[in-house]
Amino acid sequence: MSREYSLSFLTVADVSPVEAVKIAAKCGYAAVGLRLLPAAPNEIDYPILNDSKVIKETRAALDDTGVRIADVEIVRITSGFEPNKYLQFLITAEQLGARHILVAGNDPEQSRLIHHFAQFCELSKQFGLSCDLEFMPWTNVKNLAQAEYIVNQSGQENAAILIDALHFDRSDSTLEQIKALDPKQLNYVQLCDGLAEYDPSDEGLIKIARSNRLVPGQGEIDLVGLIRALPKEIMLAAEVPNLVLAERPALERAEVNLQAMKQLVALAQLGTVTG
Repeated sequence: MSREYSLSFLTVADVSPVEAVKIAAKCGYAAVGLRLLPAAPNEIDYPILNDSKVIKETRAALDDTGVRIADVEIVRITSGFEPNKYLQFLITAEQLGARHILVAGNDPEQSRLIHHFAQFCELSKQFGLSCDLEFMPWTNVKNLAQAEYIVNQSGQENAAILIDALHFDRSDSTLEQIKALDPKQLNYVQLCDGLAEYDPSDEGLIKIARSNRLVPGQGEIDLVGLIRALPKEIMLAAEVPNLVLAERPALERAEVNLQAMKQLVALAQLGTVTG
């Protein structure tokens, strides 16, 4: 099995789902990530969630190109979380052939978060979807150890952990912890880069995460070490929102990030062979 790559939503957030699929195909990505639900209260709803025409056109583009939907965004588990409110989200994800759901933990009471996460996993399983819990330092799931604990405590076979290179670097998580994970709990990993010096406040972390990430290999995160610590051949997804880079055409952004990821993989493999 050869390494596959995915084009995450935030890298080309300014284009339509159909265009994202076509760009991914032209560049050589195997999959894309799509956002179906807003990530923040000030964001508008995405038409693909309820617009049958957009869903049909996206499905046609997927069939025509052979590109798949790797993941769909974003479900936030809050204190008042009700899984059944996400039925339309799950139906649409299934129609698109999605495999994974990006889940964020936004409930300070961990036992309740685990309970709701388990409930959502049970519901999502009926639609053939995994629930991939992403740890982020400013959320209530702050590091890899906490994400692993929640996933394990949920007791659900479709519960997984999502590692984002930026959040991994900004949290008190280690490569040894990644190596010790059950490979079955990792479906894909999001790659980007960042500088060694940064604003550690929640506001600063969020600003970088949403608009100032760097192309993999252009910053100071140990991405080669990260790739070596991960299960062999796991899908790598380019998630690189950057305001300066956004001035360039979406196709160019996608190409730059794909080639950057491939170069890092080559470096990681070289170290494995010669080491």
